[in-house]
Amino acid sequence: MKTFDEVFGRAPDVTASAPGRVNLLGEHTDYQGGFVLPTAIPQDTTVHMGRNGTAEHRVYAADLERHARFPVGANAEPHFAQYVAGALALAGVQEGVDVHVTSTVPMGAGLSSSAALEVSTLRAARELFALDLDDVRVAQIAQRAEIEFAGVNCGIMDQMASSLADARRMLRLDTRTLERETLPLPGGAQVLVIDSGVPRSLAESGYNTRRAEVEEASRLLGVHELRDVTDVQVVETLPEPLNRRARHVVTENARVLAAVNADAAAFGQLMNASHASLRDDYEVSHPKVDELVELLQTHADVFGARMTGAGFGGALVALVREGAAEAVAADVLAQYDGPGRRVVP
Repeated sequence: MKTFDEVFGRAPDVTASAPGRVNLLGEHTDYQGGFVLPTAIPQDTTVHMGRNGTAEHRVYAADLERHARFPVGANAEPHFAQYVAGALALAGVQEGVDVHVTSTVPMGAGLSSSAALEVSTLRAARELFALDLDDVRVAQIAQRAEIEFAGVNCGIMDQMASSLADARRMLRLDTRTLERETLPLPGGAQVLVIDSGVPRSLAESGYNTRRAEVEEASRLLGVHELRDVTDVQVVETLPEPLNRRARHVVTENARVLAAVNADAAAFGQLMNASHASLRDDYEVSHPKVDELVELLQTHADVFGARMTGAGFGGALVALVREGAAEAVAADVLAQYDGPGRRVVP
């Protein structure tokens, strides 16, 4: 793996990092003004950056061993560099920079590797150019970068979690107002994250389709966002599959609000219900993910488990008895025959 010095022939001017995230509850609600409950993970993305005195940006992704060059303010090819291009352009960077990226956040696992890349790029640019950007503004620019440059019509949760959360507490976030608070995990519990080994790509999956479906559901119900629907019976007036898509969003918001004061057992049951809703109503799970979730949910030391992220593969999150995560992971993975399975430590 080449260093910044080896690629660009000098030392970087600045270095910045940002973590990935795992979402405990509140999936597919952030683009409907809903409530989410993510936490950061220990894995992060690191960006080394330096001015290059030209009118183009040069990006090297060390883990992929891939290069990209593109004009200042323009989008990039290949796809990995689009997140960097969007962050730099939307932050107003007007001179060329060299960017070296390394990451321990698993890609394609639903742990927000893209948000970590966007936020770490913006943090480096903020330091290098003394940009007047607070952490919320960083998240907002990062979200726009993903939408406008990478073509993923995402909500704000991933970028807010990467910019503001830490790995020791949960971030309860109202994605409409951006009101937020940090909360402890339920007593006697810890988080376990397992990558199913089934890769997925947001831009190539049904993510944008699901977003269009709930936007149509909102329009038919005459509300700005499904966040404004509190009576789940209202969604049953919608045609298939819009009724099920809306049912997930409405019930998922309720689950996040209920989880704030829940003990570990109750929190786990809310996670189990969330997975069932994502599988059946939102239809964003995957058979191998469902298999692994079931193994977790039936383990004696697991309070609850669910898919996490946009779906169609990727990672799972479980709330397990404190101190039992390693043993639970070993037990469950011994019974699972999915591809490339691994624990995210």
